[in-house]
Amino acid sequence: MATATDAVRPPTDAAGPRRQLGRGRLYLRRFLRNRLAVAGVVIFALLVLFSVLGGLFTSYTHTDADFTALTRPPDAVHWFGTNQGGNDIYASAVHGLRRSLVIAVSVSVLTIVVAAVIGASAAYFGGRVERLTLAVIHFLLIVPSFLILALVSNRLAGDWRALILVLTLFGWMSTARVIWSVSTSLRERDYVTAAEFMGVRPLRIILRHIIPNLGSLLIVNLTLGVVATVLSETALSFLGFGVQTPDVSLGTMLADGAATITSAPWLFAFPAGLVVLLTVSMTFIGDGLRDALDPTSVTGAAGGRR
Repeated sequence: MATATDAVRPPTDAAGPRRQLGRGRLYLRRFLRNRLAVAGVVIFALLVLFSVLGGLFTSYTHTDADFTALTRPPDAVHWFGTNQGGNDIYASAVHGLRRSLVIAVSVSVLTIVVAAVIGASAAYFGGRVERLTLAVIHFLLIVPSFLILALVSNRLAGDWRALILVLTLFGWMSTARVIWSVSTSLRERDYVTAAEFMGVRPLRIILRHIIPNLGSLLIVNLTLGVVATVLSETALSFLGFGVQTPDVSLGTMLADGAATITSAPWLFAFPAGLVVLLTVSMTFIGDGLRDALDPTSVTGAAGGRR
């Protein structure tokens, strides 16, 4: 039998989960209100499915050569046509997109991890550590990184794993400086001071109390970093300094198609279309995440209204 006390007792068990899930649902609602962001997710998902499952719909691989069909336009056998060596462009596009996605996502994740640790550490320790870290960052920012990337990638014979390492080594500085700038305000927060008072080690404070509070910034930079990496990898491969034969990426396909863009436009059109779709979709997703996580934005404010 319910008492008067039970009648006025707040439903803590029911309200607690709602409060915990409220922020995530709010972010999701803001994101879904952005039609371009939703379209970006759909396009990116289709591209991933194409790169993973596209090879099931053809009997050719990117290394197979059909010497009876050299530079053939798209037809029922070769859906995207063939190149000068008889390689199937559809099979090459599937493999090239998968290779470019692996490189772009890997570099973006590694860059964010390196930038977050270095930037947050510089902000937390301050003093000489901060000044030395910023000096190194500013020096690397003025170095002609693209030229160094081209030279180093060329010496590594186009190995895509080495390309991931090189792009990461020369791609973390700008993000690290942004993270350092934001982290300088976080190091003065009460929870950081309390952790220091309790004797928590600096590395644990950085990893458990500072970096997690940069979540929205890291997510947006991770998404937009994929776009920057795709463009960098494509440019390097287009110039012959990135992925090299017999491997294939979207950049190498663009380089092969550029020489015959008037006589065999399909060699350039299909990889160019995949690059455009990939960069546009990730840009839409990044803009949608930024608006959803930023309550001051127009989309974010609209998403927060009931």
